[in-house]
Amino acid sequence: MNNDSLNRLKTLISNKTHRVCILLHTNPDGDSAGSSLGLYGYLKKEGFIEVDVVSPDELPAFLKWMPWTEVVTFANENPELAKQKILDADIIFCLDFNGYNRVNSLETTLSNAPGLKILVDHHPNPSSGFNLIFSEIHISSASELLYKLIAALGDESKIDKPIAECLYSGIITDTGSFSYGCNNPETYQITSKLIALGVDGEAIHNLIYNTNTFSRMRLLGHCLGEKLEIVEPGNAAFISLTQSELSNFDHQKGDTEGFVNYALKIQGIRLAAIFIEKKDHIKISFRSVGNVDVNLFAREFFSGGGHKNASGGKSVESLSDAVLKFKNLANSFISRF
Repeated sequence: MNNDSLNRLKTLISNKTHRVCILLHTNPDGDSAGSSLGLYGYLKKEGFIEVDVVSPDELPAFLKWMPWTEVVTFANENPELAKQKILDADIIFCLDFNGYNRVNSLETTLSNAPGLKILVDHHPNPSSGFNLIFSEIHISSASELLYKLIAALGDESKIDKPIAECLYSGIITDTGSFSYGCNNPETYQITSKLIALGVDGEAIHNLIYNTNTFSRMRLLGHCLGEKLEIVEPGNAAFISLTQSELSNFDHQKGDTEGFVNYALKIQGIRLAAIFIEKKDHIKISFRSVGNVDVNLFAREFFSGGGHKNASGGKSVESLSDAVLKFKNLANSFISRF
């Protein structure tokens, strides 16, 4: 962690009169919410009076139990208030994303905001548009990085149970409950410290993974029984869902979270994707195993990016055209690794 950047951050947060805005990325996941809400808890404990949390859109249902979700302003519900909070901030923290385009409708507002922009992220290739950058791509999650940042500021003792619950949630969701991206012993050491603060790992696992609606389980069954396809000769697989299918299963935000991982459970599959039809684009999630770099795949072909084994993208083509493009590219891309 860069000492000059750390010292500059120490100086900034020593002034509690600064108005702070914490910004989540679009379609916030557990790490985006966990790191952002964990930072909110820390800054309030530090004595900051004005701390706002802004999200481009709402949290999925399985994250709404988290501490301090009631303070979040959602731009899809109140766009003018969300934009004003960003523009009024002296300091803007951007967690778990590395470019302005990851906040969608708030991109122009963030770009024009006069406040000092601080990046705390673990994705590769961070944008240069931030004033302070804390970026470590080999760390499991932004939540783990935030823990390290708070500790480096000398405030590890100020992490209490609610903050720990947020950070723990970010770590387990971004590692798939420690099934990927977590071969660093420090990840487990930090997790152990969070549990020692009172985090109930079993309870949080159930809140995140085992609170499914009946309609979500039926949608999963539909995906596995009717929509899961293999790209011959059998190293890639995908799921695609139309808006009509989503509507038929009373789709709610977050219902398809994790569905793409089921394709990777098939023996021999090295690259998997799920295509979700939206009103004006196709939302795509990619997953891979081993050396197959889906960050590169998403960047090259689907206007996206992320991590080596977990990335996202989008297409403005039709659903069928986006799927066909994937099928035509998958095998040749896999052969590069």
